[in-house]
Amino acid sequence: MRQYELTVIFPLEEDLYKAGKETVIADLAAQGAEILKTDEVGDKDLAYEINRRKRGRYLLFTINSDPAKINTLDRVFKLNANLLRYLFVKIEE
Repeated sequence: MRQYELTVIFPLEEDLYKAGKETVIADLAAQGAEILKTDEVGDKDLAYEINRRKRGRYLLFTINSDPAKINTLDRVFKLNANLLRYLFVKIEE
């Protein structure tokens, strides 16, 4: 198991944010990832427009996961319409 930071950007609409957040947590649990910490960073301007949106709601997860499961999570997150963008970063020990 390795530790990763997962940054996720959601649309600003409250219903899309809540649905997306619940889906991400369920997908992480389905792949055996352990959520250590969740930080709501808040609403921020995007560097460039994504799906005609200029702002997004950022959420930062710290997780423990098997490295082989990260590729599976990547494929699952690509299918989630409530995510604008996401990024996995491995935390060096």
